[in-house]
Amino acid sequence: MKMNEYIELIDKKLNEYMPVCYPQKIFKSMKYTVTLPGKRLRPVMCLEACRMFGGDYEKAIPTACAIEMLHAQTLIHDDLPCMDNDMYRRGQLTNHMVFGEANAVLAGDALLTFAPQIILKNSKNLGAEKLIKIMEEYFQAAGAYGVIAGQVVDIESEKLSQMQAFDTQDDQLPEILSYIHTHKTADLFKLALRTGAIIADATDEQLAKITDFAQKLGVAFQIADDILDETSSFEEMGKTIGKDKEEGKLTYTSLYGLQKSKEDLNKLIDECFDILHINNLKSDVFEQILNKIRIK
Repeated sequence: MKMNEYIELIDKKLNEYMPVCYPQKIFKSMKYTVTLPGKRLRPVMCLEACRMFGGDYEKAIPTACAIEMLHAQTLIHDDLPCMDNDMYRRGQLTNHMVFGEANAVLAGDALLTFAPQIILKNSKNLGAEKLIKIMEEYFQAAGAYGVIAGQVVDIESEKLSQMQAFDTQDDQLPEILSYIHTHKTADLFKLALRTGAIIADATDEQLAKITDFAQKLGVAFQIADDILDETSSFEEMGKTIGKDKEEGKLTYTSLYGLQKSKEDLNKLIDECFDILHINNLKSDVFEQILNKIRIK
C-alpha cells in the first residue's frame, strides 16, 4: 500500500465508523475534528507497522482509526481557550469556534471513550488476549501516564517564563522538554506502531525495536513542529504561527535555537533510518514520512 492509498482507506473507514446520531450536535462536533483533512500519520503508521511485521493490515483498521480519534480528542482539548486558545486547526476553525466551548469539551470526552469502542466492536477476530494488549496500550497512551501528562507539563512550562525562570542554563529544562515531547507527541506514535506490531504478532524483541523507532520519530516530529512554528506560515501549517514563542512556551527552538534544533532533528531522522536498515525493516511509507519531516 502507498501512503495516499492508506489515507483514502482511513478516511473512508472514519466516515463509516462515525454516523451522526441523536443528539446530533455532539456527533457532529466529534466528527468535525476527526475528519478534518490531514496527513493521518498515526493511523497510517499503525497499518504500515502491521504490514511491515507480516500481518494483515486490514485487521488493524479499527485500531488505526481509533488512534486518529484519540489524536483528534487531544487537538480539540489542546485548542480550547483554557489551554492554547487556538482559532484554527488544519486551516479550518477549531472545534470550539464552531460548536462552542462546552460542546468541544464534551466532544473530546466522548472521543476518548468512543475510540476504544470502535476497536472492541470491530476487532473481535483478533481474540480476547490480543484485544486486551491493545486496550492496555491505548489507555496507557491516552491517560494520566501519557498524553495528559505531557499536556499538563506543557502548560506548566509557560510559567517558567512568567516567573522569569526561563534560563537555558537551567539543568532541569532539557529533562522537562524531553518529558513534554515524549508524552505529548511520541506516546501516540508509540501507540500506533506498537498496536500495529501487536496485531501482526511481532516478537518482544521486534516490539522493543519499533518502540525505539517510534520514540525517536515522535521527538523528531515535535522538533520539526517547533521549528516550523517559527519559520513557516499559516498557509503551510493551517494554524496560527508563532504562538508558542509569544506565550513563552518551552520548545526545542526556545531552549536550543534554530540551528541546533535543525541539526538534532536531522540526527534523529538518521537514527530512525538506521533502525529500519539494521533490522531489515523495509517500508517506503516510513522512509517517505522521515524524508518529509527532515528540514535542511
